[in-house]
Amino acid sequence: MRVIAGKYRSRPLKGPGAQLLRPTSDRLRETLFSVLGPSIEDSLFVDLFAGTGAVGIEAMSRGARETIFVESNAKAARLIRENLNTLEIRQGAELIEAPALRGLEKITTRRLLADFIFLDPPYEKTGDYIEVLEFLDASHLIAPRGIVIVEHYWKTELPEFLTRLECARQLEQGDAILSFYTLAAAA
Repeated sequence: MRVIAGKYRSRPLKGPGAQLLRPTSDRLRETLFSVLGPSIEDSLFVDLFAGTGAVGIEAMSRGARETIFVESNAKAARLIRENLNTLEIRQGAELIEAPALRGLEKITTRRLLADFIFLDPPYEKTGDYIEVLEFLDASHLIAPRGIVIVEHYWKTELPEFLTRLECARQLEQGDAILSFYTLAAAA
């Protein structure tokens, strides 16, 4: 695993080793950030179910002003800290060691507006996808032009519309799909 582009380009990241994590592939991260393009600069990026931290670190490498990593697994949280330390990232990164919904609640109480929220729970935990999407749909955590990006298994069906969020785009790569949710125009 490595950082694809930006300030930390080509720098190695420590992978999960024996941990039961499924990091987002380099190729899928490259696709994701090609889509997001320069809009990542000076953004607030939230990386839920952060695992190794590779997606959030890629956002920082490409100019995100702040990345909040949310990870409930203690070993994975330690791995995120190691990767941040290896890259000597001292500012603009915050790790909330909690389940995704509790982490989002903490962020919400601070009245932050996230430009990008990336979620990638274990593929088999389909209930986590819906719970987080419903929380985000009801919250005021997403910036007006914010995007919620969901990485999921191609067989996992996600809602096309919620109350305020709608799936605006999907990209398929291998057995993974990236679904991009934005606030509906009438929201």
